[in-house]
Amino acid sequence: MTTMTSMAATRYRRGELHEFQAAGQAFVYLVSAGAIFALDDGACAVLRQLGEREMSHGELVAALVEHGHARSDAEELIAELRYVRGIVSDAVTPVSAQPTSPPADFPLQALVLNITNQCNLACTYCYEFGADKIATPEGKPKYMTLETATASVDFLLAQSAGRQAVHITFFGGETLMNFKLLRSVVEYAREQAAAQGRGIGFSLTTNATLLTDEIIAFLADNEIGVTVSMDGPPDLQDLRRVDKRGRGTYRIIEPKLRKLIARHKSRAITARVTLTDGVTDVVRIYRHLKDDLGFDEVGFAPVTSNGDQAYAIADPDMDSVLDQFNQLADEWLAYALRGRRHGFSNVSETIGELIQGVNKSHPCGAGLGLLGVSPSGDLSPCHRFTDADTHTLGHVSSGVDAAKREDFLARGHVSAKYECATCWARPLCAGGCHHEAFVRYGDTGHANLHYCDWIRQWTDTCLRIYGAVAAQNPQFLEHFAERKALS
Repeated sequence: MTTMTSMAATRYRRGELHEFQAAGQAFVYLVSAGAIFALDDGACAVLRQLGEREMSHGELVAALVEHGHARSDAEELIAELRYVRGIVSDAVTPVSAQPTSPPADFPLQALVLNITNQCNLACTYCYEFGADKIATPEGKPKYMTLETATASVDFLLAQSAGRQAVHITFFGGETLMNFKLLRSVVEYAREQAAAQGRGIGFSLTTNATLLTDEIIAFLADNEIGVTVSMDGPPDLQDLRRVDKRGRGTYRIIEPKLRKLIARHKSRAITARVTLTDGVTDVVRIYRHLKDDLGFDEVGFAPVTSNGDQAYAIADPDMDSVLDQFNQLADEWLAYALRGRRHGFSNVSETIGELIQGVNKSHPCGAGLGLLGVSPSGDLSPCHRFTDADTHTLGHVSSGVDAAKREDFLARGHVSAKYECATCWARPLCAGGCHHEAFVRYGDTGHANLHYCDWIRQWTDTCLRIYGAVAAQNPQFLEHFAERKALS
Protein backbone atom coordinates (compact mmCIF):
# COMPACT_ATOMS: atom_id res chain seq x y z
CA MET A 1 0.00 0.00 0.00
CA THR A 2 1.34 3.42 -0.96
CA THR A 3 1.72 5.74 2.08
CA MET A 4 1.40 9.49 2.04
CA THR A 5 5.11 9.73 2.98
CA SER A 6 6.25 7.55 0.08
CA MET A 7 3.91 9.42 -2.28
CA ALA A 8 5.40 12.74 -1.24
CA ALA A 9 8.90 11.38 -1.84
CA THR A 10 8.01 10.11 -5.32
CA ARG A 11 9.68 11.99 -8.14
CA TYR A 12 8.07 12.07 -11.58
CA ARG A 13 9.31 12.64 -15.07
CA ARG A 14 7.37 13.00 -18.29
CA GLY A 15 6.35 9.77 -19.92
CA GLU A 16 6.32 8.98 -23.63
CA LEU A 17 3.79 11.21 -25.32
CA HIS A 18 3.16 13.33 -28.38
CA GLU A 19 1.70 16.80 -27.98
CA PHE A 20 -0.55 18.35 -30.62
CA GLN A 21 -3.05 21.17 -31.01
CA ALA A 22 -6.48 20.98 -32.61
CA ALA A 23 -9.28 23.54 -32.70
CA GLY A 24 -7.45 25.71 -30.17
CA GLN A 25 -7.29 22.82 -27.68
CA ALA A 26 -4.14 21.15 -26.41
CA PHE A 27 -3.99 17.35 -26.60
CA VAL A 28 -1.47 14.65 -25.81
CA TYR A 29 -1.24 11.21 -27.35
CA LEU A 30 -0.10 8.74 -24.68
CA VAL A 31 2.09 6.21 -26.45
CA SER A 32 2.02 3.40 -23.90
CA ALA A 33 -1.78 3.45 -23.75
CA GLY A 34 -2.63 4.48 -27.32
CA ALA A 35 -4.90 7.07 -25.67
CA ILE A 36 -5.68 10.72 -26.32
CA PHE A 37 -6.09 13.28 -23.53
CA ALA A 38 -7.41 16.81 -23.87
CA LEU A 39 -5.50 19.05 -21.45
CA ASP A 40 -5.82 22.66 -20.44
CA ASP A 41 -2.91 25.07 -20.86
CA GLY A 42 -1.85 24.64 -17.25
CA ALA A 43 -1.54 20.87 -17.47
CA CYS A 44 0.42 21.17 -20.71
CA ALA A 45 2.77 23.70 -19.13
CA VAL A 46 3.44 21.34 -16.24
CA LEU A 47 4.08 18.45 -18.61
CA ARG A 48 6.61 20.60 -20.41
CA GLN A 49 8.29 21.37 -17.10
CA LEU A 50 8.48 17.63 -16.44
CA GLY A 51 10.20 17.24 -19.77
CA GLU A 52 13.00 19.46 -18.50
CA ARG A 53 13.38 18.15 -14.94
CA GLU A 54 11.93 15.68 -12.49
CA MET A 55 9.39 16.95 -9.98
CA SER A 56 8.23 15.57 -6.67
CA HIS A 57 4.59 14.78 -6.07
CA GLY A 58 4.21 17.90 -3.98
CA GLU A 59 5.90 20.08 -6.59
CA LEU A 60 3.66 18.66 -9.28
CA VAL A 61 0.51 19.35 -7.25
CA ALA A 62 1.71 22.86 -6.45
CA ALA A 63 2.51 23.60 -10.10
CA LEU A 64 -0.96 22.49 -11.20
CA VAL A 65 -2.60 24.54 -8.46
CA GLU A 66 -0.53 27.53 -9.54
CA HIS A 67 -1.93 27.08 -13.06
CA GLY A 68 -5.52 27.17 -11.83
CA HIS A 69 -6.37 23.59 -10.81
CA ALA A 70 -8.11 22.82 -7.53
CA ARG A 71 -5.95 20.58 -5.34
CA SER A 72 -8.40 17.67 -5.66
CA ASP A 73 -8.44 18.06 -9.46
CA ALA A 74 -4.65 18.15 -9.50
CA GLU A 75 -4.45 14.90 -7.52
CA GLU A 76 -7.00 13.29 -9.85
CA LEU A 77 -5.11 14.40 -12.96
CA ILE A 78 -1.81 13.09 -11.58
CA ALA A 79 -3.44 9.75 -10.81
CA GLU A 80 -4.84 9.54 -14.35
CA LEU A 81 -1.51 10.45 -15.94
CA ARG A 82 0.30 7.91 -13.77
CA TYR A 83 -2.19 5.22 -14.80
CA VAL A 84 -1.66 5.81 -18.54
CA ARG A 85 2.09 6.48 -18.07
CA GLY A 86 1.83 10.10 -19.13
CA ILE A 87 4.07 10.64 -16.10
CA VAL A 88 6.37 7.95 -14.74
CA SER A 89 8.47 7.34 -11.66
CA ASP A 90 11.18 4.83 -10.82
CA ALA A 91 9.55 4.47 -7.40
CA VAL A 92 6.40 2.99 -8.96
CA THR A 93 6.48 -0.51 -10.41
CA PRO A 94 6.25 0.16 -14.15
CA VAL A 95 3.59 -1.37 -16.34
CA SER A 96 5.02 -2.62 -19.62
CA ALA A 97 4.79 0.06 -22.28
CA GLN A 98 4.82 -2.61 -24.98
CA PRO A 99 1.60 -4.37 -25.98
CA THR A 100 1.65 -8.05 -25.13
CA SER A 101 1.23 -10.72 -27.76
CA PRO A 102 -2.11 -12.49 -28.07
CA PRO A 103 -2.15 -16.04 -26.65
CA ALA A 104 -1.07 -18.99 -28.79
CA ASP A 105 -4.69 -20.11 -29.11
CA PHE A 106 -5.91 -16.69 -30.27
CA PRO A 107 -9.08 -17.46 -32.27
CA LEU A 108 -9.24 -16.78 -35.98
CA GLN A 109 -11.54 -14.07 -37.22
CA ALA A 110 -10.96 -14.09 -40.96
CA LEU A 111 -9.55 -16.07 -43.86
CA VAL A 112 -8.40 -14.70 -47.20
CA LEU A 113 -9.15 -17.41 -49.75
CA ASN A 114 -6.95 -17.09 -52.81
CA ILE A 115 -9.33 -19.05 -54.99
CA THR A 116 -7.00 -18.75 -57.97
CA ASN A 117 -3.43 -17.67 -58.56
CA GLN A 118 -4.26 -16.83 -62.17
CA CYS A 119 -4.93 -13.35 -63.50
CA ASN A 120 -6.17 -12.03 -66.83
CA LEU A 121 -4.08 -8.87 -66.49
CA ALA A 122 -0.34 -8.20 -66.45
CA CYS A 123 0.00 -5.20 -64.14
CA THR A 124 3.62 -4.20 -64.27
CA TYR A 125 3.95 -3.68 -60.50
CA CYS A 126 2.12 -6.81 -59.31
CA TYR A 127 3.58 -7.85 -55.93
CA GLU A 128 2.41 -11.41 -56.44
CA PHE A 129 3.97 -12.24 -59.79
CA GLY A 130 5.91 -9.10 -60.75
CA ALA A 131 9.60 -8.27 -60.45
CA ASP A 132 9.54 -8.43 -56.64
CA LYS A 133 7.46 -11.59 -56.39
CA ILE A 134 8.04 -14.03 -53.55
CA ALA A 135 5.35 -16.48 -54.68
CA THR A 136 6.50 -19.87 -55.98
CA PRO A 137 3.39 -21.18 -57.77
CA GLU A 138 5.15 -23.58 -60.13
CA GLY A 139 3.65 -27.07 -59.97
CA LYS A 140 0.83 -25.96 -57.67
CA PRO A 141 -2.92 -25.85 -58.42
CA LYS A 142 -4.00 -22.80 -60.37
CA TYR A 143 -7.55 -22.88 -59.08
CA MET A 144 -8.87 -23.81 -55.65
CA THR A 145 -11.17 -26.84 -55.65
CA LEU A 146 -14.50 -27.04 -53.84
CA GLU A 147 -12.99 -29.67 -51.53
CA THR A 148 -10.20 -27.30 -50.46
CA ALA A 149 -12.60 -24.39 -50.16
CA THR A 150 -15.07 -26.23 -47.91
CA ALA A 151 -12.19 -27.55 -45.81
CA SER A 152 -11.07 -23.91 -45.43
CA VAL A 153 -14.53 -22.88 -44.23
CA ASP A 154 -14.57 -25.76 -41.74
CA PHE A 155 -11.10 -24.76 -40.57
CA LEU A 156 -12.18 -21.14 -40.03
CA LEU A 157 -15.25 -22.13 -38.02
CA ALA A 158 -13.29 -24.61 -35.93
CA GLN A 159 -10.45 -22.17 -35.20
CA SER A 160 -12.66 -19.18 -34.37
CA ALA A 161 -14.15 -20.52 -31.16
CA GLY A 162 -15.89 -17.85 -29.13
CA ARG A 163 -16.44 -15.46 -32.03
CA GLN A 164 -20.06 -14.84 -32.94
CA ALA A 165 -19.15 -13.71 -36.45
CA VAL A 166 -16.31 -14.47 -38.85
CA HIS A 167 -15.31 -13.23 -42.28
CA ILE A 168 -14.07 -14.60 -45.59
CA THR A 169 -12.35 -12.44 -48.20
CA PHE A 170 -12.02 -13.86 -51.71
CA PHE A 171 -8.80 -12.99 -53.46
CA GLY A 172 -6.58 -13.95 -56.40
CA GLY A 173 -4.98 -13.63 -58.98
CA GLU A 174 -8.18 -12.26 -60.35
CA THR A 175 -10.88 -13.49 -58.00
CA LEU A 176 -13.71 -13.58 -60.54
CA MET A 177 -11.85 -16.09 -62.71
CA ASN A 178 -13.18 -18.64 -60.22
CA PHE A 179 -16.61 -17.13 -59.62
CA LYS A 180 -18.39 -20.49 -59.78
CA LEU A 181 -16.42 -21.65 -56.74
CA LEU A 182 -16.96 -18.33 -54.96
CA ARG A 183 -20.72 -18.72 -55.27
CA SER A 184 -20.61 -22.27 -53.92
CA VAL A 185 -18.43 -21.22 -50.97
CA VAL A 186 -20.84 -18.45 -49.97
CA GLU A 187 -23.72 -20.91 -49.90
CA TYR A 188 -21.77 -23.57 -47.98
CA ALA A 189 -20.28 -21.14 -45.47
CA ARG A 190 -23.66 -19.55 -44.72
CA GLU A 191 -25.19 -22.98 -44.07
CA GLN A 192 -22.36 -24.09 -41.78
CA ALA A 193 -22.28 -20.83 -39.81
CA ALA A 194 -26.06 -20.80 -39.41
CA ALA A 195 -25.99 -24.37 -38.09
CA GLN A 196 -23.73 -23.10 -35.30
CA GLY A 197 -25.85 -20.01 -34.65
CA ARG A 198 -23.10 -17.73 -35.92
CA GLY A 199 -22.78 -15.02 -38.53
CA ILE A 200 -20.42 -14.86 -41.48
CA GLY A 201 -19.60 -12.01 -43.83
CA PHE A 202 -17.91 -11.89 -47.22
CA SER A 203 -15.87 -9.52 -49.32
CA LEU A 204 -13.71 -9.73 -52.41
CA THR A 205 -11.06 -7.86 -54.33
CA THR A 206 -11.27 -7.69 -58.12
CA ASN A 207 -9.87 -5.82 -61.10
CA ALA A 208 -13.49 -5.52 -62.35
CA THR A 209 -12.75 -6.73 -65.89
CA LEU A 210 -14.93 -9.85 -65.52
CA LEU A 211 -17.96 -8.27 -63.89
CA THR A 212 -21.25 -9.29 -65.52
CA ASP A 213 -24.88 -8.50 -64.73
CA GLU A 214 -25.20 -11.95 -63.13
CA ILE A 215 -22.14 -11.47 -60.94
CA ILE A 216 -23.16 -7.96 -59.94
CA ALA A 217 -26.62 -9.18 -58.93
CA PHE A 218 -25.10 -12.00 -56.86
CA LEU A 219 -22.73 -9.64 -55.06
CA ALA A 220 -25.50 -7.18 -54.30
CA ASP A 221 -28.08 -9.77 -53.24
CA ASN A 222 -25.59 -11.47 -50.91
CA GLU A 223 -24.25 -8.21 -49.44
CA ILE A 224 -20.68 -9.02 -50.41
CA GLY A 225 -18.23 -6.17 -49.92
CA VAL A 226 -16.29 -5.24 -53.04
CA THR A 227 -12.87 -3.62 -53.33
CA VAL A 228 -11.77 -2.73 -56.84
CA SER A 229 -8.08 -2.41 -57.65
CA MET A 230 -8.03 0.71 -59.82
CA ASP A 231 -5.55 3.52 -60.28
CA GLY A 232 -7.69 6.40 -61.50
CA PRO A 233 -8.76 8.07 -64.75
CA PRO A 234 -7.83 6.52 -68.13
CA ASP A 235 -4.31 7.91 -68.49
CA LEU A 236 -3.27 6.72 -65.02
CA GLN A 237 -5.21 3.45 -64.96
CA ASP A 238 -3.77 2.44 -68.31
CA LEU A 239 -0.17 3.26 -67.43
CA ARG A 240 0.48 0.05 -65.50
CA ARG A 241 -2.83 -1.85 -65.18
CA VAL A 242 -2.68 -3.53 -68.57
CA ASP A 243 -3.75 -6.83 -70.12
CA LYS A 244 -1.46 -9.55 -71.44
CA ARG A 245 -1.00 -7.62 -74.69
CA GLY A 246 -0.09 -4.40 -72.91
CA ARG A 247 -3.41 -2.69 -73.56
CA GLY A 248 -5.03 -0.41 -71.00
CA THR A 249 -8.07 -1.60 -69.08
CA TYR A 250 -10.04 1.54 -68.26
CA ARG A 251 -12.39 1.30 -71.24
CA ILE A 252 -13.27 -2.28 -70.24
CA ILE A 253 -14.04 -1.69 -66.60
CA GLU A 254 -15.64 1.77 -66.63
CA PRO A 255 -19.14 0.69 -67.80
CA LYS A 256 -19.02 -2.40 -65.59
CA LEU A 257 -18.17 -0.30 -62.54
CA ARG A 258 -21.03 2.09 -63.17
CA LYS A 259 -23.42 -0.89 -63.20
CA LEU A 260 -21.88 -2.33 -60.03
CA ILE A 261 -22.09 0.95 -58.12
CA ALA A 262 -25.65 1.61 -59.28
CA ARG A 263 -26.88 -1.89 -58.36
CA HIS A 264 -24.89 -2.73 -55.22
CA LYS A 265 -26.17 -0.56 -52.36
CA SER A 266 -25.98 -2.96 -49.40
CA ARG A 267 -22.24 -2.50 -48.79
CA ALA A 268 -19.70 0.20 -49.48
CA ILE A 269 -17.88 -0.18 -52.80
CA THR A 270 -14.23 0.73 -52.31
CA ALA A 271 -11.45 1.58 -54.73
CA ARG A 272 -7.91 0.70 -53.76
CA VAL A 273 -5.27 2.72 -55.60
CA THR A 274 -1.65 1.63 -55.90
CA LEU A 275 0.60 4.66 -56.14
CA THR A 276 3.62 4.25 -58.41
CA ASP A 277 6.06 6.47 -60.27
CA GLY A 278 3.88 8.60 -62.53
CA VAL A 279 0.71 7.71 -60.63
CA THR A 280 0.88 10.12 -57.70
CA ASP A 281 -1.81 12.65 -58.59
CA VAL A 282 -3.79 11.72 -55.48
CA VAL A 283 -6.38 14.48 -55.59
CA ARG A 284 -7.21 14.00 -59.27
CA ILE A 285 -7.47 10.24 -58.78
CA TYR A 286 -9.73 10.70 -55.78
CA ARG A 287 -11.99 13.16 -57.58
CA HIS A 288 -12.43 10.81 -60.51
CA LEU A 289 -13.07 7.65 -58.51
CA LYS A 290 -15.29 9.25 -55.86
CA ASP A 291 -17.08 12.01 -57.73
CA ASP A 292 -17.13 10.81 -61.35
CA LEU A 293 -17.53 7.05 -60.89
CA GLY A 294 -19.26 7.10 -57.51
CA PHE A 295 -17.14 4.85 -55.28
CA ASP A 296 -18.11 5.07 -51.61
CA GLU A 297 -14.52 4.96 -50.36
CA VAL A 298 -11.13 5.48 -52.00
CA GLY A 299 -7.89 4.37 -50.36
CA PHE A 300 -4.28 4.78 -51.46
CA ALA A 301 -1.13 2.76 -50.83
CA PRO A 302 2.40 3.15 -52.23
CA VAL A 303 3.60 0.23 -54.32
CA THR A 304 5.42 -2.59 -52.54
CA SER A 305 8.94 -2.48 -53.94
CA ASN A 306 12.54 -3.19 -53.03
CA GLY A 307 13.24 0.37 -54.11
CA ASP A 308 15.12 -0.53 -57.27
CA GLN A 309 12.15 -0.94 -59.61
CA ALA A 310 11.34 1.68 -62.24
CA TYR A 311 7.84 2.05 -60.80
CA ALA A 312 9.10 2.85 -57.26
CA ILE A 313 8.16 6.32 -56.01
CA ALA A 314 11.02 8.76 -55.44
CA ASP A 315 11.19 10.68 -52.15
CA PRO A 316 10.16 14.06 -53.64
CA ASP A 317 7.05 12.44 -55.10
CA MET A 318 6.24 10.89 -51.71
CA ASP A 319 6.40 14.40 -50.25
CA SER A 320 3.88 15.48 -52.88
CA VAL A 321 1.69 12.51 -51.99
CA LEU A 322 1.71 13.56 -48.32
CA ASP A 323 0.78 17.13 -49.27
CA GLN A 324 -2.19 15.82 -51.25
CA PHE A 325 -3.16 13.43 -48.45
CA ASN A 326 -3.26 16.46 -46.16
CA GLN A 327 -5.47 18.32 -48.63
CA LEU A 328 -7.98 15.47 -48.66
CA ALA A 329 -7.65 15.15 -44.88
CA ASP A 330 -8.73 18.79 -44.55
CA GLU A 331 -11.79 17.92 -46.62
CA TRP A 332 -12.49 14.89 -44.42
CA LEU A 333 -12.42 17.16 -41.37
CA ALA A 334 -14.70 19.75 -42.97
CA TYR A 335 -17.20 17.01 -43.81
CA ALA A 336 -17.02 15.54 -40.29
CA LEU A 337 -17.66 18.91 -38.66
CA ARG A 338 -20.86 19.11 -40.72
CA GLY A 339 -21.76 15.54 -39.72
CA ARG A 340 -21.12 14.14 -43.19
CA ARG A 341 -19.04 11.20 -44.36
CA HIS A 342 -16.07 11.70 -46.64
CA GLY A 343 -14.72 8.93 -48.83
CA PHE A 344 -10.98 9.20 -48.11
CA SER A 345 -10.44 5.88 -46.37
CA ASN A 346 -6.83 6.58 -45.35
CA VAL A 347 -8.24 9.02 -42.79
CA SER A 348 -11.27 6.89 -41.93
CA GLU A 349 -9.16 3.84 -41.08
CA THR A 350 -6.78 5.78 -38.82
CA ILE A 351 -9.59 7.64 -37.05
CA GLY A 352 -11.30 4.30 -36.46
CA GLU A 353 -8.16 2.97 -34.78
CA LEU A 354 -7.80 6.10 -32.66
CA ILE A 355 -11.40 5.74 -31.47
CA GLN A 356 -10.67 2.13 -30.47
CA GLY A 357 -7.50 3.16 -28.63
CA VAL A 358 -5.49 0.70 -30.72
CA ASN A 359 -2.05 -0.18 -29.34
CA LYS A 360 -0.67 -2.78 -31.72
CA SER A 361 1.67 -5.61 -30.90
CA HIS A 362 1.87 -6.32 -34.66
CA PRO A 363 1.22 -4.18 -37.74
CA CYS A 364 -1.94 -6.10 -38.71
CA GLY A 365 -3.81 -9.32 -38.08
CA ALA A 366 -1.53 -11.44 -40.27
CA GLY A 367 -0.84 -14.72 -38.50
CA LEU A 368 -3.14 -13.70 -35.64
CA GLY A 369 -6.83 -13.29 -36.35
CA LEU A 370 -6.24 -13.63 -40.07
CA LEU A 371 -4.62 -16.22 -42.33
CA GLY A 372 -4.29 -16.58 -46.08
CA VAL A 373 -5.15 -19.80 -47.92
CA SER A 374 -3.58 -20.67 -51.25
CA PRO A 375 -5.38 -22.62 -54.01
CA SER A 376 -3.63 -25.76 -52.71
CA GLY A 377 -4.84 -25.17 -49.15
CA ASP A 378 -1.50 -24.02 -47.76
CA LEU A 379 -1.82 -21.48 -44.95
CA SER A 380 0.19 -18.26 -44.94
CA PRO A 381 0.29 -15.19 -42.68
CA CYS A 382 -1.87 -13.26 -45.16
CA HIS A 383 -2.78 -13.10 -48.84
CA ARG A 384 0.47 -11.33 -49.72
CA PHE A 385 2.45 -14.44 -48.80
CA THR A 386 0.23 -16.89 -50.65
CA ASP A 387 2.11 -19.61 -52.55
CA ALA A 388 5.43 -18.50 -51.03
CA ASP A 389 7.09 -21.71 -49.83
CA THR A 390 9.27 -19.86 -47.33
CA HIS A 391 6.22 -18.48 -45.50
CA THR A 392 3.88 -21.47 -45.28
CA LEU A 393 2.32 -21.84 -41.83
CA GLY A 394 0.53 -25.15 -42.33
CA HIS A 395 -2.42 -26.52 -44.30
CA VAL A 396 -6.18 -26.34 -43.87
CA SER A 397 -6.32 -30.13 -43.57
CA SER A 398 -3.71 -30.36 -40.80
CA GLY A 399 -3.92 -26.96 -39.14
CA VAL A 400 -1.39 -24.30 -38.20
CA ASP A 401 2.25 -25.17 -37.60
CA ALA A 402 2.53 -23.60 -34.14
CA ALA A 403 6.32 -23.26 -34.24
CA LYS A 404 6.34 -21.46 -37.58
CA ARG A 405 3.52 -19.18 -36.53
CA GLU A 406 5.27 -18.38 -33.24
CA ASP A 407 8.49 -17.56 -35.08
CA PHE A 408 6.67 -15.26 -37.52
CA LEU A 409 4.87 -13.44 -34.72
CA ALA A 410 7.93 -13.18 -32.47
CA ARG A 411 9.96 -11.52 -35.21
CA GLY A 412 7.07 -9.25 -36.18
CA HIS A 413 6.32 -8.01 -32.66
CA VAL A 414 6.89 -4.30 -32.27
CA SER A 415 9.22 -4.87 -29.30
CA ALA A 416 11.56 -6.90 -31.55
CA LYS A 417 12.09 -3.89 -33.83
CA TYR A 418 14.61 -1.77 -31.97
CA GLU A 419 14.05 1.19 -34.30
CA CYS A 420 10.43 1.36 -33.09
CA ALA A 421 11.28 1.55 -29.38
CA THR A 422 11.46 5.36 -29.27
CA CYS A 423 8.87 6.15 -31.97
CA TRP A 424 5.70 7.78 -30.64
CA ALA A 425 3.66 6.51 -33.61
CA ARG A 426 4.32 2.81 -32.97
CA PRO A 427 0.89 2.03 -31.38
CA LEU A 428 -0.72 2.51 -34.80
CA CYS A 429 2.17 1.38 -37.02
CA ALA A 430 4.09 -1.32 -35.12
CA GLY A 431 6.81 -1.13 -37.76
CA GLY A 432 4.67 -1.48 -40.88
CA CYS A 433 3.63 -4.23 -43.30
CA HIS A 434 5.38 -7.61 -42.91
CA HIS A 435 5.34 -8.17 -46.67
CA GLU A 436 6.71 -4.74 -47.49
CA ALA A 437 9.52 -5.37 -45.00
CA PHE A 438 10.36 -8.72 -46.55
CA VAL A 439 10.46 -7.35 -50.10
CA ARG A 440 12.52 -4.33 -49.05
CA TYR A 441 14.77 -5.83 -46.36
CA GLY A 442 14.42 -9.61 -46.68
CA ASP A 443 12.99 -9.89 -43.16
CA THR A 444 9.30 -9.83 -42.15
CA GLY A 445 10.35 -8.54 -38.74
CA HIS A 446 12.21 -5.49 -40.04
CA ALA A 447 10.76 -2.03 -39.47
CA ASN A 448 9.85 -0.22 -42.67
CA LEU A 449 12.35 2.56 -42.05
CA HIS A 450 11.85 4.19 -45.45
CA TYR A 451 8.31 5.21 -44.38
CA CYS A 452 8.96 6.27 -40.76
CA ASP A 453 8.98 10.06 -41.18
CA TRP A 454 6.05 9.82 -43.57
CA ILE A 455 4.01 7.75 -41.09
CA ARG A 456 4.75 10.08 -38.20
CA GLN A 457 3.63 13.11 -40.20
CA TRP A 458 0.48 11.36 -41.38
CA THR A 459 -0.36 10.11 -37.88
CA ASP A 460 0.04 13.63 -36.53
CA THR A 461 -2.40 14.86 -39.20
CA CYS A 462 -4.99 12.26 -38.21
CA LEU A 463 -4.54 13.06 -34.51
CA ARG A 464 -5.27 16.70 -35.23
CA ILE A 465 -8.39 15.72 -37.15
CA TYR A 466 -9.52 13.51 -34.28
CA GLY A 467 -8.91 16.30 -31.77
CA ALA A 468 -10.78 18.89 -33.85
CA VAL A 469 -13.82 16.63 -34.28
CA ALA A 470 -13.74 15.62 -30.60
CA ALA A 471 -13.75 19.30 -29.62
CA GLN A 472 -16.28 20.59 -32.15
CA ASN A 473 -18.58 17.72 -33.13
CA PRO A 474 -18.02 14.73 -30.80
CA GLN A 475 -21.30 13.13 -31.84
CA PHE A 476 -19.82 12.43 -35.24
CA LEU A 477 -17.12 10.25 -33.68
CA GLU A 478 -19.79 8.24 -31.85
CA HIS A 479 -21.78 7.67 -35.04
CA PHE A 480 -18.60 7.00 -36.98
CA ALA A 481 -17.58 4.29 -34.48
CA GLU A 482 -21.02 2.70 -34.74
CA ARG A 483 -20.86 2.62 -38.53
CA LYS A 484 -17.35 1.15 -38.47
CA ALA A 485 -18.53 -1.61 -36.14
CA LEU A 486 -21.34 -2.52 -38.53
CA SER A 487 -19.26 -2.39 -41.73
